[in-house]
Amino acid sequence: MTYAQLYGQRRDDPEGFWLAAAGAIDWVKQPGHALNASRAPLYEWFTDAEVNTCWNAVDRHVAAGRGDQPAIIHDSPVTGTKHVITYAELLDRVSRLAGALKAKGIQKGDRVIIYMPMVPEALEAMLACARLGAIHSVVFGGFAAAELAVRIDDCTPKAIIAASCGIEPSRVVHYKPLLDAAIDLADHKPDFCVIFQREQEVAKLTPGRDVAWHEFQYGVTPADCTPVEGNHPAYILYTSGTTGAPKGVVRPTAGHLVALNWTMRAIYNVGAGDVFWAASDVGWVVGHSYICYAPLIAGCTTVVYEGKPVGTPDAAAFWRVISEHNVRSFFTAPTALRAIKRDDPEGKLVNRYPMPNLQALFLAGERADPDTIHWAQQHLNIPVIDHWWQTETGYAIAANPLGIEQLPVKIGSPSVAMPGFDVQVLDEGGHPVSAGTLGAIAIKLPLPPGTLPTLWNAEDRFIKSYLSHFPGFYETGDAGYIDADGYLYIMARTDDVINVAGHRLSTGAMEEVLAAHRDVAECAVIGVADDLKGQSPLGFLCLNKGCLRDHADVVKECVTLVREKIGPVADFKRAVVVDRLPKTRSGKILRGTMVKIADNQPWKMPATIDDPAILDEITVALQSLGLARG
Repeated sequence: MTYAQLYGQRRDDPEGFWLAAAGAIDWVKQPGHALNASRAPLYEWFTDAEVNTCWNAVDRHVAAGRGDQPAIIHDSPVTGTKHVITYAELLDRVSRLAGALKAKGIQKGDRVIIYMPMVPEALEAMLACARLGAIHSVVFGGFAAAELAVRIDDCTPKAIIAASCGIEPSRVVHYKPLLDAAIDLADHKPDFCVIFQREQEVAKLTPGRDVAWHEFQYGVTPADCTPVEGNHPAYILYTSGTTGAPKGVVRPTAGHLVALNWTMRAIYNVGAGDVFWAASDVGWVVGHSYICYAPLIAGCTTVVYEGKPVGTPDAAAFWRVISEHNVRSFFTAPTALRAIKRDDPEGKLVNRYPMPNLQALFLAGERADPDTIHWAQQHLNIPVIDHWWQTETGYAIAANPLGIEQLPVKIGSPSVAMPGFDVQVLDEGGHPVSAGTLGAIAIKLPLPPGTLPTLWNAEDRFIKSYLSHFPGFYETGDAGYIDADGYLYIMARTDDVINVAGHRLSTGAMEEVLAAHRDVAECAVIGVADDLKGQSPLGFLCLNKGCLRDHADVVKECVTLVREKIGPVADFKRAVVVDRLPKTRSGKILRGTMVKIADNQPWKMPATIDDPAILDEITVALQSLGLARG
């Protein structure tokens, strides 16, 4: 069946399509219906079913006789350790942890915060919660105490599972003091905390509240799986809001299972026994979907990597992992690839490790600039597939479905909408625009299974944030266009489309031009206030390592490039060379914060920033251009 046939089948018979996909899941009670539209526009899926996520991710593979297959490969260059956990071992570990949680009173519907680094125990904690029907909320390990406290107060967990520390290439990150400070700040107090003590740092436990991971589980009765309703929340994942408190994205259990299982074969072309690696963190949605749940639901082996793309020890780190563990399908962020490319612009390190089993590289998390894709294609000699999705959706909105049909790759496009996503480009009035016209990207309701049905304890905010601007549509917050062949192009966040003298221009299009310059490893473009034209673009350029050319010459050439490729209408006249760009821990460039600094507007230090000191460097660079006068 071709992609077009499959997409048409889903469009013409969504009920039949998703019930057929549900056949790949083990149900306690089979769904009689797929879509529940009784509360439209708040749609739900498989609400009449009963199921358990942990059973589908762990138990059923052991029951099928594949208990000796590796389930998790933990590869930690920062600690110098590698460890394999089979499905049988994972079942034993998860059922015992669930039994210990159950003995302490955790039951279906209770919330549990997980605050851990990239260790197998993080996945075990997630699965143990799922086993009991408890709702987990993973918070990125090392997150600031104040931000963790906000999440504690919002989801009111009965328990918190944390590690004593995280390991960075040059330092130990002390988790336990951050956890203690967060609990002190929060109005809500957990009943107890479970602390996984790492040998790099043994934390001091608070008597009466804290229990050690291994001691906690000693002598307990392993817990069986608890069935839950199809719309029961599997987890809450907080994503930053534009204002105020972070938004708690709710992931429904049954739709989550059906959709993720479908994507593993249809999009990533992997199945039982294959090794799948998503180089992300469990604190982000990619880690939830494609480090923990989807690979295990599909019976794959998942890689949990505790390291960096460069510096652990060098820019060949990813290629070593892929080679050693026979990774078949690999998923990372363009930021990681650009970091590798910056350290190894000629791709000499790629050949250090043979990767005969690697069939494709998938990119997501931000726009993948064409130059980075070309670099990866040239040196890896495999399909490099950009695909687009959001924390809210939990999996790809648009992709190139390798397991169905490999479509022609168009550089700069995440390809086409996946079944269930009716993607349209709208003008400000909510009317569809013609092919090739820049506009707001929206998805016609209902969204498919596994996407968010609401926000945690914030239904009104959900409607206001996503459904109110374009009635009948989910507003993605991204801007772009669809070409005549139906390929989608994501050009910027809606607020990154700048208005220069009445012309709506995409900063993403300018970044594509800048990234093509031979000396530019990474770049960002923002729109700064301009008294005459409203806004004017400003570029930030990070150069390849080893580039010794005069920065003024590089800037001059980049300005000329944008003028040639986009035209004088872009008004691109200014750029500055910087050592690095401010990013979140998941690799997204903090363009909005940079704009506020440039325009002398009040701004708040982003909770998710990777290194706050970078903003001081950006401020100095802006001041050299007469901006950020403060």
